[in-house]
Amino acid sequence: MTGAAELDWTALSVCIGFFALVTIMGFAASRWQKGTADHAHLDEWGLGGRNFGTWITWFLVGGDFYTAYTVIAVPAQVFAIGAQGFFALPYTIVVYPIVFAIMPRLWTFAQAHGHVTAADVVYGRYGSRGLELAVAATGLLATMPYIALQLVGMEVVIKALGLTGELPLIAAFAILALYTYSAGLRAPALIAFVKDIMIYIVVITAVAFIPYKLGGYSAVFDAAGKAFALKPPTPPSGLVLQASQYWPYATLALGSALAAFMYPHTLTGIFASKSANTIRKNAILLPAYTLLLGLIALLGYMAHAAGIKPATPNDTVPALFRTLFPSWFAGFAFAAIAIGALVPAAVMSIGAANLFTRNIWKAYVNPAVTHAGEAQVAKLTSLAVKGGALLFILFAPMQYALDLQLLGGLWILQTFPAVVFGLFFNWFRAPALLLGWAVGFLGGSYIAYMDGLKPLHTVVVGGASYTVYVGLLAVLANVLVAAVANLALRSTGAGAPRTA
Repeated sequence: MTGAAELDWTALSVCIGFFALVTIMGFAASRWQKGTADHAHLDEWGLGGRNFGTWITWFLVGGDFYTAYTVIAVPAQVFAIGAQGFFALPYTIVVYPIVFAIMPRLWTFAQAHGHVTAADVVYGRYGSRGLELAVAATGLLATMPYIALQLVGMEVVIKALGLTGELPLIAAFAILALYTYSAGLRAPALIAFVKDIMIYIVVITAVAFIPYKLGGYSAVFDAAGKAFALKPPTPPSGLVLQASQYWPYATLALGSALAAFMYPHTLTGIFASKSANTIRKNAILLPAYTLLLGLIALLGYMAHAAGIKPATPNDTVPALFRTLFPSWFAGFAFAAIAIGALVPAAVMSIGAANLFTRNIWKAYVNPAVTHAGEAQVAKLTSLAVKGGALLFILFAPMQYALDLQLLGGLWILQTFPAVVFGLFFNWFRAPALLLGWAVGFLGGSYIAYMDGLKPLHTVVVGGASYTVYVGLLAVLANVLVAAVANLALRSTGAGAPRTA
């Protein structure tokens, strides 16, 4: 399947029907688990009243962590390069012990002091406006291309339905903007139930039906292996990792795991939880999504067996569903992916709005802003953030969003020392952490730029070369510089953490 798809009225009708359902749910969400009467408090609008229990948190965090772009991009990468595309699996296994160990402590500190963002926590711990601003600005910068990529996922679905022009995408995001403005975090939390159930149905059906239709999993892997054998040796691809891919695979997984819950949208789900125990339970339950992700990745191999020839790798999954499934089920699958863009995009815009409101507006523009004023600023900022992401997709080449997202992971990883270290010990000082952040952020960005905005960098040690994730290199430099600077600062006592 190549080129633009023909308009499929059955698939389109099913997709619009489910989209209408979640739109109604989005506007109705303002009355769901209602706290204060008018959401005139950032805790209510931006964190859902900090009252989400185990199951709501599970769906919300899963819904904004496993995004529409994940459903599109992971199979696309597996289709294009094979085994290395599975790095997302160990990454989403390693991340949950990190969540179990760190996030309950972070939630406890934030809850005790009324903090809404990671930058709030940093300022509360160190009293440093400079370090707070660095964490806030990094979060905003890393989130914007992430929102844009959700639009990329929706664009792929709209194209697969046979729709042309930008109006469908604009309409979908206008609706998203309105019900997010009205209901805040409650809207994506409620819609996440529908989104995740639909995705589970689609993936379980696909991994059972498609191999059956193609002659079984042995035929799927055989066809994929033959397709990779015909590819050029560089970059390496195949059903199993080659020796040269071990270091890239492992460091991408580890670096991504450390960065994952530093993003504003994932931390928003954490701060919205009702207790530290809720977070611990979710760290145990969320690996169910890792199983789902592994099944989603297999769709990349199935596309080879089905003889799919997508115009771009991102078209792989839609082309596979249009080819092998009846129109009504393809419409259901496309609706699941499109709704899978709305949930994370909403949470991301709310997380970015919380950061701007608390750590830029309140810190520098209007320190005396009321709770109602904070909520209003956050609502308007969420509209601006979504509008900016939409304009970016409409007027900038998609590759820019992809490149910036690769940098986004590198950038947000540099906030890990400032956010996490102060939760466990008092050794680091704010100026040292700020210097470490600057070295990691600027140095990592420079390396990535010199490598053509690629996530991997080759280093030579003792005559041997190793290709590793540049974000991990940058955060190691970050911590090393911070530690050395801290030794010089400790005698002065400058920037010492406050007593929790």
